[in-house]
Amino acid sequence: MAETFPINIWINEERFKALQDAGLAGMLKEELAGMKVMIVSCSEAQRDKVLKVFPMAKYDAATTKSIELLPKYVKDKIYDMAVK
Repeated sequence: MAETFPINIWINEERFKALQDAGLAGMLKEELAGMKVMIVSCSEAQRDKVLKVFPMAKYDAATTKSIELLPKYVKDKIYDMAVK
């Protein structure tokens, strides 16, 4: 199985309610003191493209193997795409 690289999108109460209403709350993972996170997986090629298009983003190769520091508007767009 190919390795995947997560983008973590933290979910606030408003988004959680919308996900519940859509029957998608089960796709969330509980982290840090009950906060919820949506994990969107990327392939290696997608990770590389995201890092190229958004140079402020970083790949945490040491611990979480996730893509971090994406601008809010990018995470909002990913959230919208994942929910649709």
